[in-house]
Amino acid sequence: MSDKYTTQSFLNAKRNSRKITMLTAYDYSTAQILDESGIDAILVGDSLAMTIQGKDSTLEVTIDEMLYHCRCVAKGIKNAMLVGDMPFLTYHVNAEEAVRNAGRFIQEGKVTAVKLEGGTSMAATVKAIVRAQIPVMGHIGLTPQSVNMFGGFKVQGKEEHAAKALIEDAVALEGAGAFAIVLECVPEMLAKLISEKVSIPTIGIGAGKYCDGQILVVHDVLGLYSGFTPKFVKQYANLREPMTEAVVAYIREVRSVQFPATQHTFAISDDILERLY
Repeated sequence: MSDKYTTQSFLNAKRNSRKITMLTAYDYSTAQILDESGIDAILVGDSLAMTIQGKDSTLEVTIDEMLYHCRCVAKGIKNAMLVGDMPFLTYHVNAEEAVRNAGRFIQEGKVTAVKLEGGTSMAATVKAIVRAQIPVMGHIGLTPQSVNMFGGFKVQGKEEHAAKALIEDAVALEGAGAFAIVLECVPEMLAKLISEKVSIPTIGIGAGKYCDGQILVVHDVLGLYSGFTPKFVKQYANLREPMTEAVVAYIREVRSVQFPATQHTFAISDDILERLY
């Protein structure tokens, strides 16, 4: 029987109180490592704008760039479920365009589901995409594509009216047919309340331990990203240092002619070589 993780696996995990694990990936090799490690799901996040492209925010990445990275990641996956982030302005104009772009993620990006930001205001759009038989993961709280409206990266839902709005957002997304909801930068006990209010899984990122699962950016987890590191990130390794050491050693050995050594080269017959001179 296949161990492929699906939207039904998400729902079963919540019912069985089994925490869901997610990380981002943007390339074949990383996806293969995550998949072989047993990760439940992989998100090709629009965070690649910063971690891969070196841009200042997620707002600049295009749908074609996202689809390219989704295809790369899909090649490295056997069991994990693949989710693609719909980038800025690919689902905001109207439902018809949102469905068409979501369909591109399925057909061209080889993903199983798409993720989009927004709650009550996006419920009709989510419903339209789900009606087209495309699974949707919601995303509320701190939604990076709305960073200019928020005035920066700030914890969301700390005031009563804002907390009530987030609860309404989660309920609206469930009603629209979303199979899971990412909660980003939400107070832990509010995230707990939201997780209890909805029957679909919540995936936390800076939302505490009571969510039904967790997601982080893989570059943050592995210590590869030199930019800002949020408070909610736990760095499980610092691969930047050994990578730097390896590159410095390579440079040193090339310049001192230690590399390539005999074991790294190919031979040719002396008789043939003599006839070439």
